[in-house]
Amino acid sequence: MNRIFSILLVFLISINLLAQSKKDFNTVFEKSNGTETATYQQTISYYQKLANTYPEINIQTMGLTDSGEPLHVVTLNPDKEFDFDAVRTNKRILLINNGIHPGESDGVDATMMLYRDLVQGKINMPKHTVLATIPIYNVGGSLNRNSGTRANQNGPMEYGFRGNARNYDLNRDFIKCDTKNAKTFAQIFHLVKPDVFIDNHVSNGADYQYTLTHLFTQHNKLGGSLGNYLHSEIMPQLENKLTKKDWDITPYVNVFNQIPEKGFSQFMDYPRYSTGYTTLWNTLGMMVETHMLKPYKQRVEGTYELMISMIEIIEENHDAIKVNRQLSFMKFQANNSYTLDWEIDENQTSILQFKGFEGEFIESEITGSQRLKYDRNKPFTKEVVYKNHFKPKIEVTVPRGYIIPQGWHNVIDLLKLNKIEMKRIESDTTIVVESYKISNYETRKNAYEGHYPHYNTQLIPTTEEVAFRKGDYYISTHQYGKRYLLETLEPQAPDSFFNWNFFDTILQQKEGFSPYVFEDEALDILNKNLELKTEFNKKKETDSEFANNWYAQLNWIFERSEHYEKAHLQYPIYRIIN
Repeated sequence: MNRIFSILLVFLISINLLAQSKKDFNTVFEKSNGTETATYQQTISYYQKLANTYPEINIQTMGLTDSGEPLHVVTLNPDKEFDFDAVRTNKRILLINNGIHPGESDGVDATMMLYRDLVQGKINMPKHTVLATIPIYNVGGSLNRNSGTRANQNGPMEYGFRGNARNYDLNRDFIKCDTKNAKTFAQIFHLVKPDVFIDNHVSNGADYQYTLTHLFTQHNKLGGSLGNYLHSEIMPQLENKLTKKDWDITPYVNVFNQIPEKGFSQFMDYPRYSTGYTTLWNTLGMMVETHMLKPYKQRVEGTYELMISMIEIIEENHDAIKVNRQLSFMKFQANNSYTLDWEIDENQTSILQFKGFEGEFIESEITGSQRLKYDRNKPFTKEVVYKNHFKPKIEVTVPRGYIIPQGWHNVIDLLKLNKIEMKRIESDTTIVVESYKISNYETRKNAYEGHYPHYNTQLIPTTEEVAFRKGDYYISTHQYGKRYLLETLEPQAPDSFFNWNFFDTILQQKEGFSPYVFEDEALDILNKNLELKTEFNKKKETDSEFANNWYAQLNWIFERSEHYEKAHLQYPIYRIIN
């Protein structure tokens, strides 16, 4: 009898402890009935407690952020294996990024509940998928809490700020890597090497009925069978699963202060953005964009359901995802040309059955101009043209490799951070290379994320012999990071290191001339070169501005003399083409 009583007592205590454990794992979001989001400290503490309670969860501290606080990676694996090299041999890896814009905190709270519900059995534990999460990426912005900077957002009560500790928008920093956050993200990404990537966001460019919108990486840019697979398989599966759960979803409504039913295009996620960066390693990426005018509780619950649906898709397609990614790597290794920039293909469009609200432009009581006004009492479902196909705009022939002089250590360091393989030249040598001269470029007039980026960069390629020093770097394009190399080292690529101002020192001449001295030498140069003199006189005859600018005339001659420095406008990274 005493033995039965003891067994019963142990059973009751165990049940009570289990119930208490589950109760203790209610999130700030749940305790507030969906009106509040967890702070950075509460979020990290929550995951640490989960990891201490459930061996299927591991929390790892990574590098620092600009705030001085570290980034964390929280991994969930039912096999209790947390070595990613071992994990990826037989499982797919989903990397979830939260809080890149801390005011958009939906994913922070949804992922906390997701991890808890998986280990506590409320959701079936995946067999073929391992989850890795960055709980809050923009730590500095998360610590800078307020309740006013998201001017039109419907909750939570308090939230973080978009800029990080140095006021960078981290979702523009994945290539230029100005922040410690971005550098640590690169370490995490190359440690995890995810098959699928989700970045959770909130957005509002228009009003419509949906709580959820998706922003998959642009499928033509992702390319080949992997792009087709994302476009024709993964995306429809996600839409269908959520529709069956009464969570309608539509592509990201890429408009600003315009009526969506006029049609819109897919967002082109260049490598500066998270999904554009992850695409460079053939990861299937998407951003979740919930609608900021919907109640916070609804948005978090929708994000939660979307992540569950994506886990289900990975479970059902785990072999196909692996095969398509492998095929994509093989395809890009074999290709001799590469697309650096894209434009909308107006001849290929899709039709969305779009669920919106009637909108019209009426006179503003403030400005007297036309303003957009939606009427939520007039919902509709209409056919809307969606431009989700892009075609190549700028293409380049893939070189066999690049040579980077060792002095450009800022570029070399970022290549190393991104696991680019390179080797040092063993002795001083002269090599035949393809060289770029910057012939033209434009520059933003306003600051953009700590830079004044260039665009519309144009080049003059030449083949020449160039002397390199012992210790300079040779980088083969036949490697895992081939796409990263092309997108960063080809100057005309939208997010190239050149366009992000890494090489601005070559845009300024370091040596010049004194007009009163060079005047006589310039005359001598023209008299000794009749072809140059003819060209000079013709330019004066046909270009009135040039004819009326004596300094421009002397400079024209100087730039064609032996005195003109070779480094001016000379792109210092060289292509090996043979």
